[in-house]
Amino acid sequence: MISADAPAKPYVVLARKYRPRSFTGLIGQEAMVQTLANAFKQNRIHHAFILTGVRGVGKTTTARILARAFNYEDATGRHPTLDLDREGIHCREIIEGNHVDVLEMDAASNTGIDSIREINAMTRTPPMSAPYKVFIIDEVHMLSNSAFNGLLKTLEEPPPYVKFIFATTEIRKVPVTILSRCMRFDLRRVPPETMLTHLEDILGREQVPFEPEALPMIVRAGEGSVRDNQSLLDQAISHGDGTVTAAAVKAMLGLGDRARTIDLFEALMRGEIAEALGLLRALYDGGADPQTVIADLAEFTYLVSRIKVVPAAAEDVALTPDERTRGAELAAKLGMRVLTRAWQVLFAGHAEVAKAGDAMQAAEMVLIRLAYAADLPTPDELIGRLRSQPMVSGGAPTSLPPRSSGGGNSGGGQALRAEAPRVAAAPEAVAMPNPRSFNELVALAGEKRDLLVKHALESEIRPIAFEPGRMEVSLTEAADPAIIATLIARLKVWTGRSWLVTVSSHPGDMPTLREQREVKAAEDKQVAHADPLVQAILEQWPGATVQVRVREELPPVEAYADAANDEEDDQ
Repeated sequence: MISADAPAKPYVVLARKYRPRSFTGLIGQEAMVQTLANAFKQNRIHHAFILTGVRGVGKTTTARILARAFNYEDATGRHPTLDLDREGIHCREIIEGNHVDVLEMDAASNTGIDSIREINAMTRTPPMSAPYKVFIIDEVHMLSNSAFNGLLKTLEEPPPYVKFIFATTEIRKVPVTILSRCMRFDLRRVPPETMLTHLEDILGREQVPFEPEALPMIVRAGEGSVRDNQSLLDQAISHGDGTVTAAAVKAMLGLGDRARTIDLFEALMRGEIAEALGLLRALYDGGADPQTVIADLAEFTYLVSRIKVVPAAAEDVALTPDERTRGAELAAKLGMRVLTRAWQVLFAGHAEVAKAGDAMQAAEMVLIRLAYAADLPTPDELIGRLRSQPMVSGGAPTSLPPRSSGGGNSGGGQALRAEAPRVAAAPEAVAMPNPRSFNELVALAGEKRDLLVKHALESEIRPIAFEPGRMEVSLTEAADPAIIATLIARLKVWTGRSWLVTVSSHPGDMPTLREQREVKAAEDKQVAHADPLVQAILEQWPGATVQVRVREELPPVEAYADAANDEEDDQ
């Protein structure tokens, strides 16, 4: 009979109580376990291991299990093994971190060379009781450069009775010289399905009732970390007074109601601003943080986008029933451009809400912007609708699609492209030993890759008269007079003949090639702006800009016929 005055047994948190003691209890790391099993079976056990992965996936736990496997000893003797179902002589002390021959060091608080010198000194003496002396160094990337250098020699040629196990969350910060001497294992995030089963198993052992809707929220918040999931489950049990409920988990994690978040998303996609603001207020009154609501909307937007691209994503066990069914329905209805635009608005809005003095006010403005943006047609949709409208005598469409109020800001900055035809210019020569025009001379300079001369010909020299072997030009105010001598010398080399280049004292009326291009671009832009379709588009997106891309017209069909006849004559 237990006395009423007997001290209560201290509570052990779930993360420690259910810490694996063997590889059979290590969840989500089957690939690593299989590799180790093969190595132990073939007696090819490396002297140094490095374990990497995010927090809480089991790096330190795996290190202790490995130390136990190295030092397994029972009544039949010493023999390394991964079959650890039966507890060996050294197992309990190793798992509890108390064995004299298994030394653990946190590199975050022992970064210097002195700590490594102590380890090097300890490697010179054999283990006291276990088969191997094992050094476990956690967060090894925190070691200084001198400490890594001090460890390198021992790591390269360790005594036969020494094993090293390193653990790190920042594998890229570990020098290659260390990595190349270790067997590396990447511990993966535990998949949601596996984690869900693990949490259900723990609750069954603890005899704690739970609501099925609550566990996916914990799994999602735990992000694949076993320790984080177990800690969150511990909190949820306390929050729910011995029961894990969806309401308690939502309150603990600061989550809004998932179904109401989807209602809010649907209202925004319909452009129903008043309804959306009412739903936001209801979530806020229910305890949801405005920034969390924006984050939930962004997360749901991502989910719908992912389901649209990968329909199988709707079967994720971490999703709630509402997310699974309604997410798939919305993915079928909404276009990818609408979803992408919603994501961009929410992503930017999340930062705005975080910085705002009044978070609720900022969140409402984000939703207003999103509702109007969702109602705004994409540029290609609008162009298609405008093209399908008959034109009146003035050239404008008889009716335009209704402009979404406030849509001016949403469309600002979008670039529209209009193409204006240009009369085909004379073909430029690729390699001209005897240029017959100024344009051919510019092309020759480009072919020779003489950027100095090419730039001068285009921007600083105005052509007045040109014929093979002779030309007359004038120079701009910014031109260097020495360019004429340079040009004459280049022409002598390129064409094999002497050229006469005279400089006129009169600037003449002919602009430089660059000035000609600038004038033509301005004319093309003016033509594009005068197009009725472009005008209609600009009315829908005030502040938008027009980029003109000139499309060279093809030669007339007769030219191809003449060329074909010439080829027949040649044959």
